Amino acid sequence: MSATSEVTQPLAGLKVLDLSRVLAGPWCTQQLADLGAEVIKIERPGRGDDTRAWGPPWLEDVSTGANKGDATESDTGTGSGAKVRDAMESGAERKDSAYFLSANRGKRSVAIDLSTQAGQDLVRQLALKADVVIENFKVGGLAAYGLDYASLQSLKPDLIYCSITGFGQDGPYAGRAGYDFLIQGMGGLMSLTGEPDDCGGQPMKTGVAITDIFTGLYAANAILAALRRRDATGEGGYIDMALLDVQVGVLANQALNYLTSGQTPQRMGNAHPNIVPYQAFAASDGHLIVTVGNDSQFRRLCEALGEAEWGIDSRFATNAQRVAHRECLVDLLSERLIARPRDEWLGLLEAHGVPCGPINTLDQVFEDPQVRHRGMTVESPMADGHRARLVANPITLDGQRMTSERSPPRLGEHTQQVLQEWLALDGEAIVDLRRHGAIV
Repeated sequence: MSATSEVTQPLAGLKVLDLSRVLAGPWCTQQLADLGAEVIKIERPGRGDDTRAWGPPWLEDVSTGANKGDATESDTGTGSGAKVRDAMESGAERKDSAYFLSANRGKRSVAIDLSTQAGQDLVRQLALKADVVIENFKVGGLAAYGLDYASLQSLKPDLIYCSITGFGQDGPYAGRAGYDFLIQGMGGLMSLTGEPDDCGGQPMKTGVAITDIFTGLYAANAILAALRRRDATGEGGYIDMALLDVQVGVLANQALNYLTSGQTPQRMGNAHPNIVPYQAFAASDGHLIVTVGNDSQFRRLCEALGEAEWGIDSRFATNAQRVAHRECLVDLLSERLIARPRDEWLGLLEAHGVPCGPINTLDQVFEDPQVRHRGMTVESPMADGHRARLVANPITLDGQRMTSERSPPRLGEHTQQVLQEWLALDGEAIVDLRRHGAIV
């Protein structure tokens, strides 16, 4: 399956100004870019998105002068334009991390120093050309620059503006910084993840920053809804996305288990609170996952194990009974499954129509025949000639994979190009912006 073409991109023509960094905001705008939006990523000269430095691993060292240096002093860009230029001209080595590459496909990078008045004016002009602005500064952080929603909406009433923060724009925690790991703990996910206390377990975060990812996807969904409303009414809108809100929102059945029963769910390792058997089991040479979703699947599991009578046992015949007798049933299944190799069990269970699978490492994931068939990796040529292996967007529309062909940008790679296209600035104006330290 190929990447998206201009003809089939559903968001073609949509202009997005991305003032966000790290993961939640960039994940949102990567989604929009994959669907065809033109996304302009504003970054600090010399340093860029924090995640450019979150390595190793790195794609490759970059040795060209335009993308080098580390000059700004804070998240709000307090370094002077002269300082930035000096750092970039020094020839210091510049690398981009795999982390950055994971969330920034499909965008163009424009390096602007927001600590300068000229830089603030420049971003304001770009915002007024955009359909959507997305940012993840601290609450009130952009007001001092005249780049907050109220300031921009007064100039462009149909603007869609999305703010992503840890805790939202109001409430007792609004001023706090929010990070995924912190939010997984505060939002209850870690209380549900890990082995039980009586097995010597402890609360665990997930292996990827899942709260950031969910927040990015919710933000993209909200932006699309706001755009649909704008198309119908002409009204813009302000989207207030909070990582803590999202984490609470995706507690899903576990939240309802608590709200319905009043009982606080506990960590259960790989077991499921509402379904049995639905967990990992040890075979003689590894582990397999068995996910029995209904009573007929359970009976087929029992037949495959050579224990058909378990399927009609009064303790196990229905899911509610299996949950009530979880410990007994899991012990019986564990004793049976440990007797044979993993792949032998997988073949037998699949032949009986029992949902099951291995626990793959990432090298096995990307060599899996189904993953390869579905085209879930793509190669993206970078501006310097290197090629990045990226994970494709999982959305397929009309048989076509929604993955942008534009590679993740080098820092400031498109500054002059975008200013010429969006703002019709000529060479003299761009030279003047450099002289004032707004760009490099």
